[in-house]
Amino acid sequence: MSTPAVTVHPDATLAQAARIMAVQHVKRLPVVDRIGMLQGIVSRADLLKVFLRPDDEIADEIRRTVVFHLHPVAGHSVDVTVHEGVVTLRGPVRDTALVPIAVRLARAVEGVVDVDPQLTGAPTTV
Repeated sequence: MSTPAVTVHPDATLAQAARIMAVQHVKRLPVVDRIGMLQGIVSRADLLKVFLRPDDEIADEIRRTVVFHLHPVAGHSVDVTVHEGVVTLRGPVRDTALVPIAVRLARAVEGVVDVDPQLTGAPTTV
């Protein structure tokens, strides 16, 4: 173990913990509270599990948390597919200004590697 011990607080993000582990070249990172009491230990494998989510689980979360905001009444019109963590959003949206927001929200889902937005403006009715 390194001296002094390299630790992380419970409110640190996964990205912060991963960065600390990479920079400090440690395989395990003790999680300590404000007074230094051990709360747990996070390992590299723990961090990787988050990013190795099944594609169908990622797609389900994106349908619930992203697609609803694109088309709250008829969310099924936007198709979500995920292959090896790469998300494809395909279909019409009511406002194309929402596309960058949808991409940002999808990228924030744990396990997403990249997002391919193939979204178009909703067809206008005459």
